[in-house]
Amino acid sequence: MKAILLVGMGGFVGSVLRYVISGWVFRLLDKPWFPVGTLAVNLAGCLAIGFFGGIAEQRRIFDPEIRLFVFVGILGGFTTFSAFAYETASLTQNAHLTAALVNIALQVIVGLSAVWLGGLMARLT
Repeated sequence: MKAILLVGMGGFVGSVLRYVISGWVFRLLDKPWFPVGTLAVNLAGCLAIGFFGGIAEQRRIFDPEIRLFVFVGILGGFTTFSAFAYETASLTQNAHLTAALVNIALQVIVGLSAVWLGGLMARLT
């Protein structure tokens, strides 16, 4: 139960940060045609998970509860793209290039296909 609460509290923080930052960027750039707010959040999340993941691996300073709160909770709530990018980078660093490429293909192609299929299902109901 403690793990669920840690993830939930972190997810709340990350989701609020995502909403505030993406909205701020959108307004700052005067409502651009491109979803630059989402791009900014995804890139910031990737930078953060790369930095904190590197610190965690090199210095072993995050205990399992802090990792749950920060990585799964805050960064997971902020952007799941950061988790996808971090896991894919980890696969390539561990010489699992094929698995990394499969992960990219499945996440992007199947993910976009699932969005399309979900939209189609909604139109047919």
